[in-house]
Amino acid sequence: MSAELKTGQIAKASPRCTARIAGALYSFAIVTAVLGEFVIHGKLGLALGLALGLIAVACYLAVTLLVYAIFQPVSRILSLVAVGFSCAGLALEALRWDPRGIDVAMVLHAVYCGLIGYLAFRSTFLPRILGVLMMFAGVVWLTNLSPALASSLVPYGTIAGLVGEAALMLWLLVFGLNVQRWMERATAARRLRSPRPMHA
Repeated sequence: MSAELKTGQIAKASPRCTARIAGALYSFAIVTAVLGEFVIHGKLGLALGLALGLIAVACYLAVTLLVYAIFQPVSRILSLVAVGFSCAGLALEALRWDPRGIDVAMVLHAVYCGLIGYLAFRSTFLPRILGVLMMFAGVVWLTNLSPALASSLVPYGTIAGLVGEAALMLWLLVFGLNVQRWMERATAARRLRSPRPMHA
């Protein structure tokens, strides 16, 4: 097998591998976060629950960076903005900062979901319905702006948000993405960013 063929296979495998790792880490983050909340409100102790929560935050930070790598060919600027909102939300989640009962971390996460949903919808290398569901999750998480409204929607709001968000992440885990179309978007994005030669 020639070196060029091996290089081409690696290049094509990389985005799909990235997508599946992101999906796997997302699944682990959700399970760890739910377990952490269960432990905090159970009999196993606050310290263990907080530790599990921090592990979930660390995993989702990795997911955020991997998702940026997936969607930056669609729009590098929007992908970076999404990273900013996610990182800010994760920092507040780690600190458990809820002024006046408002879950600011989830509000920031709502914006992140909306941006990623839009990027997925525009991507061409993923089914558009996944982008719609991710944006729907963002709308659901925005209800955390009103503690009373968020409480009235429990558990249905939480389930709806998780289903909308998990649809994209589980797709990445199971199916990955359309590598050929991702490569086309990445090549087009590189051409747009590369400086044009000056004519004499």
